[in-house]
Amino acid sequence: MGDKVGRIVIALGMFGFAIGLAALLGGSAAPLAGMQGLIVCAVASIGIQWIGFIPASLIQTESFYDIVGSMTYLTVLALALLAAHESAIFGLQTLVTAAMVAIWTLRLGTFLYRRIHRAGRDPRFDTIKTEPATFFFAWTAQGLWVFMTLLAVLISITGSSKPGVGAETPIHIVTWLGWAVWVLGFGIEVVSDRQKSSFNATPENKGRWIDTGLWRLSQHPNYFGEWLLWTGLFIAGIPDYQDLEWLACLSPIFVLVLLTRGSGIPLLDERALKKWGQNPEYMAYRERTSTFVCWPPRT
Repeated sequence: MGDKVGRIVIALGMFGFAIGLAALLGGSAAPLAGMQGLIVCAVASIGIQWIGFIPASLIQTESFYDIVGSMTYLTVLALALLAAHESAIFGLQTLVTAAMVAIWTLRLGTFLYRRIHRAGRDPRFDTIKTEPATFFFAWTAQGLWVFMTLLAVLISITGSSKPGVGAETPIHIVTWLGWAVWVLGFGIEVVSDRQKSSFNATPENKGRWIDTGLWRLSQHPNYFGEWLLWTGLFIAGIPDYQDLEWLACLSPIFVLVLLTRGSGIPLLDERALKKWGQNPEYMAYRERTSTFVCWPPRT
């Protein structure tokens, strides 16, 4: 009983943290419907997850967990764009940055949807979907993930330092650099995902780990690409940040910690060691291959 209450309290704490951070930064952000735009985005990020949790918990399914996450990205992004439009700070830089987020969201959402429907289930939810408190925690965590990963983009889009419509200034070279980093990260994520899907679809590879292509350079190149693209979007917004808006750096930091210390690499490594931990070839692959960053293998 104590663990269940604890998970609910932590989930509510996540909501409070998102609202508090949005309020801290909201004074310099464009308003939306008479409210601070960032607070509206924070409420939407987690509120949509809570709505999705209700039917998911009732029928004990994770089948639309990732789809709701993708829809939340697009909804929150649309809210930020609406705030920028109402405050007449909607320009080319905003449009390009928003397009990058939308492209990533649609690509990843489609990929995850196809993967779970091929597999029929998501192993992460085998036990927790029957435990309402833990399931509620997972849905809330996804909402916080959406808000924190989007934080730099939201600040860049709604920040008060942006020029108004008709006063568009030339795009800063740092912004171009950030977009280039996004393209590199997006390319790494897409290529590594396709390489793994192709590898797993080959019958003779059944029961083996992938160690070819980008997976020869990293045990988790898709995660490295994901972190890189969010870092690129943070860099792209650097010319716009003022004062507390520099807390936009929490976005790539949050993604890095989540992937390397949270629900990303640690869970996958645990499952991999259970499957291949007694295989000398696999352990040699782990020994010579970078865990995260794409880097030539050690000799």
